[in-house]
Amino acid sequence: MNIDKIRNVLNILFMALAVVAVVLYFVFDEDKKPFMYVCGAALFFKLVEFYIRFTNR
Repeated sequence: MNIDKIRNVLNILFMALAVVAVVLYFVFDEDKKPFMYVCGAALFFKLVEFYIRFTNR
C-alpha cells in the first residue's frame, strides 16, 4: 500500500474522531470519559500519521 494512502486514511480517521469527540464533549455534561477516550484515539492516529510523514522523506 502506498504511504500517501495510509496517511490519508489516518487523517480521515483523525478528523472523524475529532468531530465525534466534540459532539461527545457537549452531549455528556457530567461524565467526560467518553470524550477523553475518543479524543485520545484521535490524537493517537494523528501522532502515527505525523511519525510516518517525517520518517519517510
